[in-house]
Amino acid sequence: MTKYVFTTGGVVSSVGKGVVCASLGMLLEARGLKIAMMKFDPYINVDPGTMNPFEHGEVFVTDDGAETDLDLGHYQRFTNAVLSRKSNATTGGIYNAVIQKERRGEYLGKTVQVIPHITDEIKSRIRMLTADAEENIDVAIIEVGGTVGDIESLPFLEALRQFRLDIGPPNCCFVHVTLVPYIAAAGELKTKPTQHSVRALRDIGIQPNVIVCRTGSMTMGPDQRKKVAMFCDVTDDAIIGAEDISPLYAIPLNFKKQKLDDTVLRLLNIPAPQGDLSGWEAMVERLKGAKREVRIAAVGKYVNHDDAYKSINEAFVHAGIANDCKVKLQWVDSEQFEKGIEPAEALKDFDGIVVGPGFGTRGIEGKIKAVKYSRENKVPYFGICLGMQMAVIELARHKLGLERAHSTEIDPETPDPVICLLSEQRGIKDLGGTMRLGEYRCELQPGTRAHAAYGADVIGERHRHRYEFNNAYLEPLKEKAGLVVSGTHPKGDHDLVEIIEVKDHPWFCASQFHPEFKSTPLYPQPLFRDFVRASLERSKLTGRG
Repeated sequence: MTKYVFTTGGVVSSVGKGVVCASLGMLLEARGLKIAMMKFDPYINVDPGTMNPFEHGEVFVTDDGAETDLDLGHYQRFTNAVLSRKSNATTGGIYNAVIQKERRGEYLGKTVQVIPHITDEIKSRIRMLTADAEENIDVAIIEVGGTVGDIESLPFLEALRQFRLDIGPPNCCFVHVTLVPYIAAAGELKTKPTQHSVRALRDIGIQPNVIVCRTGSMTMGPDQRKKVAMFCDVTDDAIIGAEDISPLYAIPLNFKKQKLDDTVLRLLNIPAPQGDLSGWEAMVERLKGAKREVRIAAVGKYVNHDDAYKSINEAFVHAGIANDCKVKLQWVDSEQFEKGIEPAEALKDFDGIVVGPGFGTRGIEGKIKAVKYSRENKVPYFGICLGMQMAVIELARHKLGLERAHSTEIDPETPDPVICLLSEQRGIKDLGGTMRLGEYRCELQPGTRAHAAYGADVIGERHRHRYEFNNAYLEPLKEKAGLVVSGTHPKGDHDLVEIIEVKDHPWFCASQFHPEFKSTPLYPQPLFRDFVRASLERSKLTGRG
């Protein structure tokens, strides 16, 4: 029988529930357990696909094409849990499902209410998570977004209270993650906010079994732990300190020292041998011990919000591990290149340039200028999704002489639409969940950088886009612009261009897919790994390495 861990948050949002869940999942997997993971989000959007990355952070895409919360990226980077559209559910999605059932008459004329209909739908999503799993799931770890006390979270918490009774209390464990602030004037950590947060949770009918205390740079002392345990009715060993730790991937090791996994397994009555964390420990030491440094310019527009490109940031950390170096990733605002600042001035001190994904017209011409600088000055270039499209436009303009070449997304009237709408996208009006999403097959050409990076003839990578390379321009770009198509997706009447490269360049590679979504610290993504390697070589040539 599957056992369940439910993680809630208190005091403030963004307290780190996702990393706590991912860390616990990693520790349980190390002990031989099969896990599943899920995130409930209280917002009314059906999914985060239409939300502004500056406000919400990146949209993480699963193999089956679900647009999900960025916390699922943490789950993937830390664990081997299979993530799918079952792994993320929102208030909007829950209510939408209930309303559709009501319209079909499935409630047989009854008055539809939050209890039992909304809570029953939430509980059904929990059961669905493990119902069709290929292997028996030992532990399902389920995170509830938001903060205890938020009105939006109440139906989810009520559903969890009911679910505990449905399956029996011994099969359930509640982990509460709270903030324990340091008050400088008093010179100490204050546990009162945590006490109030737990009281709010208990008022709903949920008693936490484990409390994880975020303490910033401070470490909780034994007296403070006992105080939290006493006032919150939790055993001393179930109070886990969570001070800020760098690097991120050392956090599970900190929890292991405090026996978080032992405590959870004891509460769930699951016997499991101690796991071998030597591989993870070696990875963390390698990350900490890197002496070399490589500077990468990430040219984009969401430059003041790290979470907008969370998976890309982490993929570069992983690539640094693979190359025994620290990747210093600096976000460069592409709009400045449209306002008179030359790319040569802003980018001259970087060893590599990456142009990542994005939507909208803002900063587009600046990105194209950055691509041109990279190509002409032999600076390693890596394009991701929109970054590939910008590379194609740049080649068409400056190597084929097509001055108005563009994407029809940006310029619907362009006479040379080198990037155009995917055929299946024509006629679609709704924005949510309608892009080309999820994993697709990509066939690699031998003798290319992409083939050398992956060491395979066929790969699968995840997509999130509406526009594609226009094959009408394929031959001219290959013959006159030095374009190399190194990866394609077979699609009936024509192949979709998935990866492009440029001849006579140290390393110039761009993909229509999002390779960052599959990168992990133990298995760095091949294109990121090789791009960083090429950037390291350039740093040596320029005397910076």
